[in-house]
Amino acid sequence: MSERRSLTPLFGTVGSLLREAAKVYWTLLKVMVPALLIVKALEMLGMTELLSQWLSPLMSPLGLPEPLSVVWAATLLTNIYTGLVIFFEVTRDTPLTVAQVTILGTLMAVGHSLPIEGAVARLAGVPWWLTIVLRGGGAWLLGWLLHLSYSWGGWLQHANQVVWEPSVQDATLTAWLQGQVVTLATIFVVIFALMSLLRLLGWLGVERLIHKLLYPLLRLLGIGPAAANITVIGITLGLTFGAGLLLREARSGRLTPRDIVLTLCFLGLCHSLIEDTLLIMLMGADLSGLLWARLAFALVIIAVLARLPWLSRAELPSWMFASRAVAEREASREG
Repeated sequence: MSERRSLTPLFGTVGSLLREAAKVYWTLLKVMVPALLIVKALEMLGMTELLSQWLSPLMSPLGLPEPLSVVWAATLLTNIYTGLVIFFEVTRDTPLTVAQVTILGTLMAVGHSLPIEGAVARLAGVPWWLTIVLRGGGAWLLGWLLHLSYSWGGWLQHANQVVWEPSVQDATLTAWLQGQVVTLATIFVVIFALMSLLRLLGWLGVERLIHKLLYPLLRLLGIGPAAANITVIGITLGLTFGAGLLLREARSGRLTPRDIVLTLCFLGLCHSLIEDTLLIMLMGADLSGLLWARLAFALVIIAVLARLPWLSRAELPSWMFASRAVAEREASREG
């Protein structure tokens, strides 16, 4: 009997976390599933080739051959994995330098999965135009700066050697559907694990330590310390997970609209530093541009954005007010 009583708080905590994770997950699903279907339809209709034609004139100022535009176009519409497969197909007989591959890899790291991640960011209050300008334009600007620096210094001009080449994937619609189901299911597991970790960190007091350690950097960026944990998660794991937790914090009222917009903008430029960086390094890209220049670029851009007057007028999306009202009523009942 005593064992059952001792387990009751644990079951209650797990149940609370499951309900909370389910709410965030359902909110993301309502955005991600339609976006995935739209992107697949556009891809089947030849949108990737059309986008590559629009992007091809932008390759030359970056010191890249125009055919590589299809790699970035596919990455922008879908994800880095698709971009990698096309990269290895396009460049089989095209000699490239490490500098060129690093520039292309940086374009892919900053500008990828715009329809999906842009829709998630829009859900939290970041407008589409800002996502496109920040990630598409920001990726090109960073690539251009890298091209100037590598050319000026004569750095990374030796021939590129790929580290690993992926096997050919099944391109059938059935295989695509199976892959998306697995991905979406994995997202729920990760969200639940992250929420459990944050609850544990708060209970152990580690959360306060993270806030203190990141406070100088966040203050420089104009982001409040309440966004510290989410910033760390987004930087290491990805924008979708960071945005999912941001939705939860927005409902609770712990984050201001300014913090939400700045955090998502920062994560748009610099997220998933572990997985994305390792993936693109398979192409032979150098860390100087792929990691360090990308991080420095994101810090500078967000520090500038934080000082623009328009940000003070940022507002939460209207759908969040109803969610916040429900959360406040639940909290008052528990109190």
